[in-house]
Amino acid sequence: MKKMSFLDKLKNNNEEPMTQKSKKSHIPFRLNLLFFVIFGLFVALIVRLGYLQIAEGQQYAQKAEESSALKIKSSAPRGEIYDAKGNLLVGNKANLAITYTRGKKVQAKDLVPIANKVNDLIHVPADELTERDKKDFWLANPDNLKAAQKRLTDADKTDEKGNKITDEGTLYVKTVEKVTPEEVNFDEHTMQAATIFKRMNAVQELNTAFIKNEGVTQEEIAIIGEHTSEIAGVSTGMDWDREYPNDTDLKNLLGKVSSQKAGLPAEEADEYIAKGYELNDRVGTSYLEKQYEDVLQGKKGVSEATLDSKGKTITQTPVTEGKKGENLKLTIDMAFQAKIEEVVRAQYQQLLATGNAAYSDGAYVVVMNPKTGAVMAMVALDRDLATNELTSNPLATINKAFEPGSVVKGATISAGYEQGVISGNDVLIDEPLQIYGSEQKSSVFNKVPGNQIPLSAEQALEYSSNAYMMKLVLKMMKTDYQYNMVLPYKTGDPTLFNVLRQTFGEYGMGVSTGIDLPGESTGLSNKDFDSEFAPMPGHLLDLSFGQYDTYTAMQLAQYASTVANGGTRIAPRVVDGIYENKEDGSLGELKEELKPKELNKVDISSEQMQIIQNGFYDVVHGNGIFTTGKYMQGAALDIAAKTGTAETNVGEHVTVNSNVVAYAPYNDPEIAVSVILPHLTSESTRPNQSMVTAIVNAYAEYKAQ
Repeated sequence: MKKMSFLDKLKNNNEEPMTQKSKKSHIPFRLNLLFFVIFGLFVALIVRLGYLQIAEGQQYAQKAEESSALKIKSSAPRGEIYDAKGNLLVGNKANLAITYTRGKKVQAKDLVPIANKVNDLIHVPADELTERDKKDFWLANPDNLKAAQKRLTDADKTDEKGNKITDEGTLYVKTVEKVTPEEVNFDEHTMQAATIFKRMNAVQELNTAFIKNEGVTQEEIAIIGEHTSEIAGVSTGMDWDREYPNDTDLKNLLGKVSSQKAGLPAEEADEYIAKGYELNDRVGTSYLEKQYEDVLQGKKGVSEATLDSKGKTITQTPVTEGKKGENLKLTIDMAFQAKIEEVVRAQYQQLLATGNAAYSDGAYVVVMNPKTGAVMAMVALDRDLATNELTSNPLATINKAFEPGSVVKGATISAGYEQGVISGNDVLIDEPLQIYGSEQKSSVFNKVPGNQIPLSAEQALEYSSNAYMMKLVLKMMKTDYQYNMVLPYKTGDPTLFNVLRQTFGEYGMGVSTGIDLPGESTGLSNKDFDSEFAPMPGHLLDLSFGQYDTYTAMQLAQYASTVANGGTRIAPRVVDGIYENKEDGSLGELKEELKPKELNKVDISSEQMQIIQNGFYDVVHGNGIFTTGKYMQGAALDIAAKTGTAETNVGEHVTVNSNVVAYAPYNDPEIAVSVILPHLTSESTRPNQSMVTAIVNAYAEYKAQ
């Protein structure tokens, strides 16, 4: 092989790199081009950002500070309330209004010139301002504030330990004390300005308050509109008040709504705020308005407010309209309610005229549908004993309780069934009972010692036997009656009290009825078994025939309904349904029909319930010599009932509660009725039965219309 010279090697080394370079030279060129383009774009972006920041930065920053848009909510009218026939009971009255929406960063001192300007433009009657209100207005002027602060001594500025006070709130309180009475001795015009200031200063940031919402004229609306640029945050709008176009005695049942000034009830504020309410929102504070707050409360409207750099409102533009709350339709027809009240009032006036109601509180009546729980009438007449004036107060049917007397005996027999001491139409001996250490206890018709009358369960109801009920309790004690016996039941033992009360509760007595109204009373019962006033064994016998615990007219009506429908306890209700709005805001289409709410069933058989129902029927239609409810015969509809007379006292005067529970017609009940006539001097004319008969006749007439 020929040996390669140095020149040949050098030539070969130079040729190979040149060949590779020629093949790959196009790749670095493209990469360099791409890098150059990207570099150019970055340079352009940096130049542009620099221009915006340096040349126009101040202008954009100023625009950002000049205004910002925020959403502000405003209240909407509440839903309305109608009676069962669609007659308006509670509506809304629209009012022109002057409003103030507080922007961000707005301090009290900023409000003073606005309040003074508004005061010069329109007339706002002065409130009865407190001394503190007037001092706050005076101190909102910066010059006045400085003057008052100069009056603070070194002692004022230090706490009890000698430390310097740094809390502004504490210092302000001390500054308020330095304002003299002469400095806040305002004339009428200044008092008006202070009133405007107070209303504006009470509202939180981005909330709206009314400066004036009563008696605002079209002229005042126009004046405010012309000067909106001078009074930041002040605008015109609409407000509403509750109105009652039909004068109705149900007004207190309908409830009340808080004013914007009062706002949310303090004790419930946290709960409402969690639901999205504002502190100055108006809400239902009692009865139907409160119970159905979630339904009646309208959906707030939304507007967009533009604020300047100081947080003051420049403009306020509506974005979405508010929506009126949904409407309620009641189960009560005002025409029927008025008719029942007319009946009750007329008959009670007769009792007053004859002197039988000299010590009576009034009259209390409930009419309801036993199958659905729909309340058809709630009538209560509270009597002023000094003047005899009768005041309509339907709420007394749910919050005033009285001794019921023998009306409870159907429930007592039911307790006997539940405890297994009787099983059907069992016969027990009615006789006066002499218990050791107690006065004789007996039925009204059988007070002669030793006189024995055998009675079935149905007859015990028909004749209203106290002895039958007491012997049921003795059987629950696992003993039989013996003359002058000591009851085998220790004072302070709640066992049998609880047994009876539990069964009574199955019918609605002594427990909440479940009515759709707040503030219901469950009656009175002595459950303090550990005190010196603990119930005695004899009180247990009294409880068995209605002479111990107390119940309301609504509870007794639920009891009558439970018997009438065969043993199902249904919650009474005064609202039939929730309705939408028509375009004009009036009652629209049904949104939700409120269905009957079953609470429990009585724990006895249908055959046993039939015996109780038969007893109720015989109370009115029986032929026995001691039949108690014959005065209800001849009504337009067949009545089944249980009468009750409770012995009571008013001071030194012996009185009676004349009561009755009833339903009609017997074979297919449509109404259940309770009547309580407390503290009568006599019931010889059977006023309770006369009243029920008139009520049933009024219903039959109403139904036929």
